[in-house]
Amino acid sequence: MIFQELVLENFGPYKGRQILNLCPGQNQQTIILFGGLNGGGKTTLMDALRLALYGHRASCSTRGSLSYPEFLKQCINRQAQASTIELSFQQTLNNEAQATEFRIYRTWTEQISGRDTLKVTVNGELAPDLAQKWDERIEDLLPLGISRLFLFDGEQVGELADRDVLPQSVTSAIRSLLGLELPDRLSADLDVLTTRKRKALATTQQQAQLSDLEQRLESQEQERRSIKKKIAAIQQKLDKAEEKLRQAEERFLAEGGKIAAEQSQQEQQHQQARNKADDRRAALREVAAGVLPLALIQPLLKEAQIQAQQEIRQQQLESAGELLKERNQALLQFVRSLDLGTKQLKQIRSFLAKQEKEVSQEKEETWLGADVDTFHQLTNTLQYGLPHQCQVATEHLKQLQTYQEEIETIERYLATAASPEMYDKLVQQVRQAQAQVVSLKADREHSQRLLDQAEQTLARTGQELMDYSKLAIERKNDEHTLAAIAKVQDTLKVFQHKLKLRKLNQLESLVTECFLYLLHKSNLVHRVQIDTETFSLSLFDCEGQAVLKHRLSAGEKQLLAISLLWGLARASGRQLPVAIDTPLGRLDSSHRKNLVDRYFPQASHQVLLLSTDTEIGKTEVKRLRENRAIAREYLLKYDRTKHQTQVKSGYFR
Repeated sequence: MIFQELVLENFGPYKGRQILNLCPGQNQQTIILFGGLNGGGKTTLMDALRLALYGHRASCSTRGSLSYPEFLKQCINRQAQASTIELSFQQTLNNEAQATEFRIYRTWTEQISGRDTLKVTVNGELAPDLAQKWDERIEDLLPLGISRLFLFDGEQVGELADRDVLPQSVTSAIRSLLGLELPDRLSADLDVLTTRKRKALATTQQQAQLSDLEQRLESQEQERRSIKKKIAAIQQKLDKAEEKLRQAEERFLAEGGKIAAEQSQQEQQHQQARNKADDRRAALREVAAGVLPLALIQPLLKEAQIQAQQEIRQQQLESAGELLKERNQALLQFVRSLDLGTKQLKQIRSFLAKQEKEVSQEKEETWLGADVDTFHQLTNTLQYGLPHQCQVATEHLKQLQTYQEEIETIERYLATAASPEMYDKLVQQVRQAQAQVVSLKADREHSQRLLDQAEQTLARTGQELMDYSKLAIERKNDEHTLAAIAKVQDTLKVFQHKLKLRKLNQLESLVTECFLYLLHKSNLVHRVQIDTETFSLSLFDCEGQAVLKHRLSAGEKQLLAISLLWGLARASGRQLPVAIDTPLGRLDSSHRKNLVDRYFPQASHQVLLLSTDTEIGKTEVKRLRENRAIAREYLLKYDRTKHQTQVKSGYFR
C-alpha cells in the first residue's frame, strides 16, 4: 500500500482546500517529512488519515467520549460550515500485475446531523457498492486492529515504553498480526456446529436439557465478560491513581516534604556538627595560648637567633682575649729571661700585639643581651616547638572548616524544608493517593478472584455440556461427526500452541534484531523474550541473566517499544505505510542518531514523519538529506491570530 495524496478542505485548522502529495521518491527516498510547532496541525493530519480510512471507527486524538456526529462537527474549520477529506492510495496484491488505485471522499456539514457522506472510486470510477461495504474492505487492506502499529505517535510509544504489561489494544493487534485469531475463530465455528448437531440429534427432553445448559453457559459467559470489563475499568482507574500518587510523591520531594520529615534528625546532626566545631575552636584557643602566636613574628625571631648567636660568640671572644693577654704577658716575661736581642724582642712584642688587636677588632655591637640558655631555648622553639604547634593548628583548622561546611550544608538543606502546614498538606495528599491505590488494587484482586471463579464455573458447565452431548448422541454418523469435532478441537489447540510458539520465536528474533540494531550499547542486551500469554517483553544479557527493565534509560525503553512495533510490522509480512507523530521524544543525541540513520529510512517503503523543530532539527534533517532518504518536505505554518494552518513546501530553516 502507498498513500498518494491527502486533500484537506476546511478540516480543523486547515482553511480552504490544501493538497499534500505523499508519494515516496525513487532510490530509497521513503520519507515524507512534515515540520510543525506544537498545536500547528501535525496530530490533525494523523487524525485525517485515520478518519479517511475508518470513519466512525477511527481512534482520533481529540474525539474522547464525543459521539461521531459531535466529533465531525468539531472538526469543521471555525470559519466554514462544511469539511471534506480525500485520501488516495495504491494497493498491489500478490496476484495482481498492476496496482489498484482507491480514492476515499468523506464530506460532512454543520446543518446535516448524523454521519458523513462517503464516496469511493476505484481506478477513477465511482464504486457505490464498495462504499457501502467499505468497513469490510478496509479490513482486508489495513485492518483497524493493526493500524495502531503502523500509524502511531510518540505518546503511544511512551506508553509502550513505560508499561510492563502491554495495553489490550496492542495485544489484540499482535494476535491479529501473527494470525493467532484464526484458530480461535475456527474453534468458535466448530462449537456452533457441535451445538447444531446436538440439537438435531436430541429428543425434546434432551433439547430442553441442552437449552438449559446452553443458557447457563451463555449466562456464565456474560458474567465472565462483565467481570473482565470491570477489571479493565478498575485497571484504568488504578493507572490514573498510580500516576496521581507518583505526582504527589514528586511534589512531596520537590516542595521539601522529605526534608521536613527528616528535620529532627537533621537538626540533631546540625547540633553535633556545631559541638564538634566548638571543640575545634577550643583546641585552637588552647594551642594559641602556647608559642603559636610567635609564628606571627617568626622572621624577627630568626633575626634575634642570629643576633644572639653573634653576641654569644662576642662573649666568647672577649673571654678568649683576656686569656690571650694573660698568656702573652707570661710569654714576654719568659722571653726576657732568655737574653734575646732587642730586635728580636720587639718582633715578638709586635706579633703578640697584632694578635691582641685582631681579637679586639672582631668585637661587634651587642644590644640583645642574650645568654647561651636563651639562645638554646629560642633555637629549640624555632626548630621544633613552633612547627609542631603550627601543624597542630592547621589540622584543627581543617577539621573546623569541614564541620563548618557540614553546618552550612545542613542549614541550606533545612532552609528548603516545607512549613508545618505545607508538610501536613503534602503528607495528606500522598496518603490519600496511597489509600486510593491500595483500595483499587484490592478491588482488582477481588475482581480477579471472581473472574477466576467464573472461568472455573464456565469450564465446568462446558465440560458438563460436552459430557451430556456424549451421552445424548445415539446416531453413529453424527457421533462420528461430533467425535471428529472433538479431535479437531484437540488438534486445533495443539496447532494453536505450536503456531503461537513459532510466530513468537520469529517475532522475538525480529524484535531482538531491531533493538540491537537501534541500540548503541551492544553489550547491554543479548536477547528479547516475549511472554506467550501477555506478550510482555523480558530482556537477557549474554550470560542468560535477566536485565531488569528499570535499568534501561527512558530513551532505551522508547527504542525497545519502537523495536517491538518495527518487529511486528516485519513479522506481519504486510507492506504498509508507517506514519509517526512526535517521533523523537525522550531520546538523547546518540539514540536520535540511531533512529535517524537506521530506523526512519528503513521503517517501511513509505514513512510519514511529523516532527517539531526540536525533535528533527537542523542536524537530523541534514543527515536525512545527506543519506538521500527524504522524498518530500512540508512545513505546517500556523497563524495564531487567524487560528489557521497553511501547508508550505520545505522544512524549518
